[in-house]
Amino acid sequence: MSEVKDNNWLDKIKDLLGDTPKDKNDLIALLDTAAKNSLITQDIFQMILGVFSVSEIPVREIMIPRPHMITINVNEEHDAVVTKVIESGHSRFPVIHDKPDEILGILHAKDLLKNQIISSNDFDLHDYIRPAKFIPESKRLNILLNEFKASRNHIAIVIDEHSNISGLVTLEDLIEEIIGEIDDEHDISSKELIIQQANNKYIIDALLSLDDFNKKFDCNLVDNDIETIGGFLVNKFEKVPKKQETLETEGFLFTVLSADSKKINRIQLTIRKDLKKI
Repeated sequence: MSEVKDNNWLDKIKDLLGDTPKDKNDLIALLDTAAKNSLITQDIFQMILGVFSVSEIPVREIMIPRPHMITINVNEEHDAVVTKVIESGHSRFPVIHDKPDEILGILHAKDLLKNQIISSNDFDLHDYIRPAKFIPESKRLNILLNEFKASRNHIAIVIDEHSNISGLVTLEDLIEEIIGEIDDEHDISSKELIIQQANNKYIIDALLSLDDFNKKFDCNLVDNDIETIGGFLVNKFEKVPKKQETLETEGFLFTVLSADSKKINRIQLTIRKDLKKI
């Protein structure tokens, strides 16, 4: 009985591979057929598509734009730096000197936290700065991935053709283009669409229905063609926004925490008005 099953699988594979792919589009069509016939999972198929895409996508398409970068000024006091590190949830920060284009290097949160025994009176951020990697906007993601692997680096500063700072890109941003969204400490479990961080701050899954959002926050956000808060925000932005882009409406400040090329995944909500009901 098992031998018959094995032959059936072999026959299926032979049928799919009967015609050798002539180019990438043929190969993708073949893999699509394999996924539809359950020879590979949809997750594997999407990951393979991600591998193809990184050889074509330039860094500018996935970077966090400069206005949304969280930076630390080299002259900031010890307590202010620690507070910013904790509140942001990030592990690496560009260190600037007064102007956003004056990047001195990168601060790793672990370097700062390792040395908490040092008195804040003796604190000098210069002692913690690591060299920054600068890359052009046009660099392809597959090349950057190889450079990250070789240097064991996790962050790069992106510059435009005039050597001005455009934004930054991280190893996590790049890997998410291949395997999809990576859960981190800010993510919401599959059962939780809303997590409260503070009295006026929430992490929200973009799949939360607009009706449920309105009920939870006692408001009346309306879009007759949209069912989710993520879709509502895409319409408001008039595009799929990038990470850290913000939008304020009806007393709410929305910050995009995670998005891919097609949709928003996760949002931070900051309430900027008094609500009758929470």
